[in-house]
Amino acid sequence: MTSPELALTVRLNTSAADTRRGVVRLHPEALAALGLREWDAIALVGARRTAAVAGVAPAGTPTGTALLDDVTMSNAGLSENTSVVVNPVTVYGGRTVTVSGSNLAVTSISDVTLRQALLGKVLTVGDTVSLLPRDLGPGTSTAPATQALSRTFGVAWTSELLTVTGVDPAGGPVSVQPNTAVGWGEGTRTVVSSAPARLSATVTEAAAVPSLPVEDLVGAHSQAAKLTEWLGLALDEPELLRKLGASPHLGVLVTGPGGVGKATLARSVLASRRVVELDGPSVGALEAGARLQRVTAAVDTVRSGGALLITDIDALLPATAEPVSALILDQLRRAVDSAGVAFVATSAHPESTDTRLRGQDLCDRELALTLPDGATRRALLELLLRKVPTDGIALDAIAARSPGFVVADLAALCREAALRAASRATRSPAEPALTQDDLLGALDVIRPLSRSGSEELAIGSLTLDDVGDMVETKQALTEAVLWPLQHPDSFARLGVDPPRGVLLYGPPGCGKTYLVRALASSGHLSVHAVKGAELMDKWVGASEKAVRELFQRARDSAPSLIFLDEVDALAPRRGQSSDSGVSDRVVAALLTELDGVEPLRDVVVLGATNRPDLIDPALLRPGRLERLVFVPPPDAEARRAILRTAGKSVPLADDVDLDALAEDLDGYSAADCSALLREAALAAMRRSIDAADVTADDVAAAREKVRPSLDPEQVAHLKAYSESR
Repeated sequence: MTSPELALTVRLNTSAADTRRGVVRLHPEALAALGLREWDAIALVGARRTAAVAGVAPAGTPTGTALLDDVTMSNAGLSENTSVVVNPVTVYGGRTVTVSGSNLAVTSISDVTLRQALLGKVLTVGDTVSLLPRDLGPGTSTAPATQALSRTFGVAWTSELLTVTGVDPAGGPVSVQPNTAVGWGEGTRTVVSSAPARLSATVTEAAAVPSLPVEDLVGAHSQAAKLTEWLGLALDEPELLRKLGASPHLGVLVTGPGGVGKATLARSVLASRRVVELDGPSVGALEAGARLQRVTAAVDTVRSGGALLITDIDALLPATAEPVSALILDQLRRAVDSAGVAFVATSAHPESTDTRLRGQDLCDRELALTLPDGATRRALLELLLRKVPTDGIALDAIAARSPGFVVADLAALCREAALRAASRATRSPAEPALTQDDLLGALDVIRPLSRSGSEELAIGSLTLDDVGDMVETKQALTEAVLWPLQHPDSFARLGVDPPRGVLLYGPPGCGKTYLVRALASSGHLSVHAVKGAELMDKWVGASEKAVRELFQRARDSAPSLIFLDEVDALAPRRGQSSDSGVSDRVVAALLTELDGVEPLRDVVVLGATNRPDLIDPALLRPGRLERLVFVPPPDAEARRAILRTAGKSVPLADDVDLDALAEDLDGYSAADCSALLREAALAAMRRSIDAADVTADDVAAAREKVRPSLDPEQVAHLKAYSESR
């Protein structure tokens, strides 16, 4: 199947917010025709092929127009009023990116600052790219970059243009991610041959990284206090430890989801001490010899006293160890064994780190940062907006609607809201201020990092109150899913554990997925959806790993909901499949995650099926999918509510009687009722393309094409199964 493409007319984007930032503004209808959402990547084909990020064009932009900045126009070999072909493109996270620039840029800008400035941009070899941060959409945290650029490069950084000289993976556009190794291309950086100069450069680069006051570490005060205590004892009171028979050696691994503030915590606590910092992705991208040389230089520098900080150490010491890893670990042990030296490392993926790092002779202590809860998210928003003029904002509502957001996501949310407020302020003489609508609009754009790479249900503003009828079903779901997350104190007071999971079963088309969307929106939950046998993989161990990663993502974004659609295909009865045991291993992995050694907290698992009799019985026992909720086919009252909801936006003529129609649609599912009105609207268009309403004759014509899909035998079987439970 070929991907959709559009031929659009190029116009110069004169918006200051988009200047040279690699964002192409398209009309919402153009985005829909391409099957894209805002901030997805697009390919631009002019005299040259390049890629960029798609944004929504401002109101009044013609449908067939693409707004490009001057740098993007040059990359595609276009000029104003010419035509460009736009189509979706697959973009992979870059492992390495190299660029070239002026001598001043090369000597002034560190690799860490360079990556922060290019974060979120889509790059192709040969492209010209500016240092102006994209600063839009999710996953961008650019304030440190602009501060460091202004401090080291002066005002000239805003007009500096770089050329992309290499990307990995090769052969296509890549996106600059927080773990991408970004550096100057070969031949662009001046190499200092003397060791003392090289060591000095390492210390200077570390010292340039800004830090927050410890009191601003919202949600991490206990971890900061613990790390401060450890450092004080190991570095300031070594004799006391020796007197008590303990070694003053200190190695700490700080773990937590990406963007939660691990490096910020370490820098803030270490701010009063001498620090040598290495960036794991940048050093890990070097050749083995250069990698060892950089680590050795840093260790030699810090041995005179201070702390060695390595961020994202999993990129430097991956679990698939190379021969050089043993030598790097020896150098780190040399640092830790030195008097007056502490070693601190951070990692968002500790399971992907060389296991030797967590030995007693290196990182014998660990600090874990968790995702912020609702109260912490509110406090973080207060901190981020404390110097911003606001007008009637309710941060409690924003915090409740942002489960899974880390501080980097909340910062991106505030920036997106500020852009909306700034756009409005340019058209109004009133004093600029951030409003609740700005923040709510930003929530539709910003997606949390903890959910990246996983499918999400389109939830919107739908709630359980919008679901017609189904009173018993809605009450059962509220008790089993929402109560444990909203009232955990009640369960603790009564001394019982909340239900772990729920199984929705019923005939096809009766609204199971619709109920899940309403449930997730009512509880402000993040939803991780898996359909059918998506977790199945032919490689041994890959399916079980996919199950573990699914549940880990849910824990990281709690409170959350794992939705297993068509769960009968995912967890059939064991011992009856002929797929080399893959299904059996997946079922075992699901059982372990649901009711294993590590408990699920603030995570509810919800399965949906129309064949509950095919599911492995062990999955349906108490402690797993213990609550079985039957979603019955709609009766006349339910069909009436469904027709009224589906017909809200359909101009129905006076001769259309929905009450009588609902009585006459016995055997129709919820999906059939919605399809009937949709087909009636098409019948009206066939009658007259300029038709202003849908008549009873159109509905009658639609009934000839939309027949009831419910199978009476299957409905009877499911009702009997429900009664037997």
